[in-house]
Amino acid sequence: MKAQLEELIGRISSGCMTADEIARIADEAAQAYADPQAFLAANPDINYDDSFPIPLGEWIVVGSLPDTVLFQADSYDQLFQQIVESFGPQVSFVLKAKQLFKVEPLKALNRIQVQLASLSPETQGYVLVDFSEPLDDALQAVLVYTNDLPRVMALAVEVGIYAAPAYDTLKAAQASE
Repeated sequence: MKAQLEELIGRISSGCMTADEIARIADEAAQAYADPQAFLAANPDINYDDSFPIPLGEWIVVGSLPDTVLFQADSYDQLFQQIVESFGPQVSFVLKAKQLFKVEPLKALNRIQVQLASLSPETQGYVLVDFSEPLDDALQAVLVYTNDLPRVMALAVEVGIYAAPAYDTLKAAQASE
């Protein structure tokens, strides 16, 4: 499982994390998945209990990702602002977070996805992917290179962490209502 976790974290970090950071998180998460009680006993500073809706290993992954990789917010304008900030001032965005304020969720997600698809042409842009179970925020997502999406989805299934393209998922959910 450690190899799959390492590859998954590497792919969702899109170059924002070092190989050492990725390996450390994957190792800790693999230990936590393998024997949660032993992991908690060896790491008493970990604030986790059985009431959490996700397994300890997944909680280690999610809690260890920096805010340049895992985006958490209660609205799409806030989520997009975090994404913009993660790229830094050297990357200019046509879409502005304030343009998403008071826009219905599907339209907001579509605008975000169109903007992300135009970045990084060598990787066919980015896809905003819902990742894991949001604990404290309404939205929780990562960016994945479009050409990495099939592999990321397969890895997420293998390790048991929920992941789905945000726009496609919301579109399908609204269509079935």
